[in-house]
Order: sequence, then structure tokens, then C-alpha cells
Amino acid sequence: MKLPATAHTCQPWRIHEITHDFRLEDVWALSTPGGPDDFPRLVQQFVSGDTSDNPSLVARTLFAIRWKLGKLLGWDAPDSGLGSRVPTLRDRLPADLRDAPPGTEFRGGPFTSLYLTYDEWAAEAANRTVHALIHMGWVQDETGGCRGQMAVLVKPNGLIGKAYMAAIAPLRRLVVFPSMLRGIERDWQAGTARATKR
Repeated sequence: MKLPATAHTCQPWRIHEITHDFRLEDVWALSTPGGPDDFPRLVQQFVSGDTSDNPSLVARTLFAIRWKLGKLLGWDAPDSGLGSRVPTLRDRLPADLRDAPPGTEFRGGPFTSLYLTYDEWAAEAANRTVHALIHMGWVQDETGGCRGQMAVLVKPNGLIGKAYMAAIAPLRRLVVFPSMLRGIERDWQAGTARATKR
């Protein structure tokens, strides 16, 4: 479920310390009910996913088209990413986060883990169109338990980046993220069922 921006901005998360020049694009509630210690499992599940195994054929097709366009237009060339076109946000982290392990890395995909705490995790990616962040947090839900929350923050790269973000906005909000969230929820329920059987 899509949430208002305040669901992210009102939280006392560390991500706010390093994203003053990024724009908050989306905030989503994740149907991943759990206890206070379940956040690492959510992060591990998320990073082990892959765009090629998205449950939606439309979303898989859109990702495949995006990767082909990126290759054709040079959007994802090595000199367009972190450490080349833009510095990593790890350089902005306060010392306690910078000196700690950054968290689990993605199995596939362009994102690199920035930091992991007991209730939040962030990863970044950059290409010729944007410098982007995925932020996941662990929040209290209305039942007194906890659930995940995901936010996407971006810094578009000039006119190309702004045009790209405007062009993909409807697809991202109507197809890609809803199908990705369904996959997260399905995997979470399966993992919870396995843990209950042990």
C-alpha cells in the first residue's frame, strides 16, 4: 500500500542525515508482520531477490526493457555509477555508521548496501539518469507488532534524469512496485510458515 510522504519523513531515521539533496519519490507499507527482531530477515529476503524472477510478467518485461535500453544508451556504463559520476553516500555517513559493516549486499542488481541498523537499512545505485536510494525501515503497526516500510529517494541527473523519472513514474507506481510488494509479501509469508514448522 502506498503511503504519504510523512510516513517516512516523520520517522527519526538516520537516512535523513545524508539525503538533504534527494527527493522522496515513494513510500510503501510492506505486509510483513513480525516482531521487533525480524528486520534482518526482511533485509536478507529483499537483497536475495532478482528483477528476473518478479512474479509479474509485465514487471519482468519492463525490467528487461530497462536493462536493454541502459546498455544501448550507455546509461549503466561503469563511468556513470558510484565512485565515477557521483561519490558514494557512504562518504556522508556519520562515523558510527561508516565504521560499521554496511549490511548484506544484493545478489543481483545495481544497488550497493550503505548501512544497516536494528530498524533501518539503505542501499544506493547511480547511473546516467539518477542517483537512487532504497530505504527500508521496521515500524510499529496498528496491532502493536512490526512491519516493513520502503521508501525510494532520487537525485535526477539533469534534464535526462528528470525526463526519465517522469516517464517511468506511472509504470513504477502502477505496475513495478505493486508487483514487487506482492512478491515480498508472498516470500515473507512463506518464510514465516517455514519458521513456524520448525
